[in-house]
Amino acid sequence: MTLLIFAAIAGIGVGLLSGLLGVGGGTIMVPLFRLVFGMSPVGATATSLFTIIPTSLSGVTKHLKNRTCLAKVGLLAGIGGALLSPIGVLAANASPGWMVMAAAALVIIYSSYTMFRKAMKAPKPEKGFLSKRPGPAPAAPDASTAPAATPAPATPATDVIPTVTLLIALKAAGIGVLAGFMSGYVGVGGGFLMVPMFVSLLGIPMRLASGTSLIAVCILAIPGALTQCVLGNVDFLVGIAMAVGTIPGARWGAGLVKKVPERTLRFIFAGFLLVMAVVLIGNELLLA
Repeated sequence: MTLLIFAAIAGIGVGLLSGLLGVGGGTIMVPLFRLVFGMSPVGATATSLFTIIPTSLSGVTKHLKNRTCLAKVGLLAGIGGALLSPIGVLAANASPGWMVMAAAALVIIYSSYTMFRKAMKAPKPEKGFLSKRPGPAPAAPDASTAPAATPAPATPATDVIPTVTLLIALKAAGIGVLAGFMSGYVGVGGGFLMVPMFVSLLGIPMRLASGTSLIAVCILAIPGALTQCVLGNVDFLVGIAMAVGTIPGARWGAGLVKKVPERTLRFIFAGFLLVMAVVLIGNELLLA
C-alpha cells in the first residue's frame, strides 16, 4: 500500500513534466518501476506504456483547449507510430533486458543533444508550413453611432493555422513510425524523439511541439500497450496507482506551456532528457 501511495504522488510530477514537455512520462516511469518497484525490464516498459495512455490523454485535452498543439500533425505522427508500436513490443520481448535499457539511454542522449543544440541558437521566426491565414476585413463602422475604435489585440502565436503539405505529412508520419517502434521497444511514449524532430525537421515552435507530440503519443501507445497486456507483462495495480497522479499532473503541466518562454522550454526539455539517460544507465548498473 505504501508503494502504491508513493506511485500516485510520484505520478503528479511525472504528469506535470508530461504535459509541459510533450512526453508520455515513460522516461521517468521505466527507471522508477525498475529501481523502486523491482520490475523486470519488460515489466517496467509494459507498465509504463499502459500508464502513458491516460497520462497523455489528460494533457491532450488541456492542450486542445489552450490551442497549444497542431492536431493534424499529431494525428499523422500518431497513426504512423501506431503501425510500428506492436513490432517494437515484440522486439523488446525477444531482446535481453540490458539491450532494451541501453537502446533507451542512447536514443534519449541523442535527443537531448539535439534539443540542447537548438536551444543554444536564438529563436527563429516561425516559418515553413506554419502560417497565418488572413481573415475577412472588418466592416467599416458608422462614424455617427460607432464608439471610438480600439486597437485590435495582437494575434497570439498559438493562433497560427497550419498548412500541411504532402511533404510535411510524410515527414510527420515518418517521425511517428520511428517513435512508434521505440515506444514499443523501450516502453516510452516516443515524445522524447518526436519533440526534437518536430522542432528540427518541421520547424514547429517548442510551445506547439509539446502538445502536438502528446496527441501522437496518445495514439501510438495504444497498440503497444494492448500487446503488452495480451502478453501479461503489465502490472495493472501499479499502473493505475501511477495514473491517479499523472492525470491531474498532465493537465497542470499543459497549462504551463503558455507561461514558459520558448528558449527556456527547450533547455528544460534537453536537461530533462539528459538526467533521465543518466538515471537509466545508473539504474542498470545498480541492478546488474
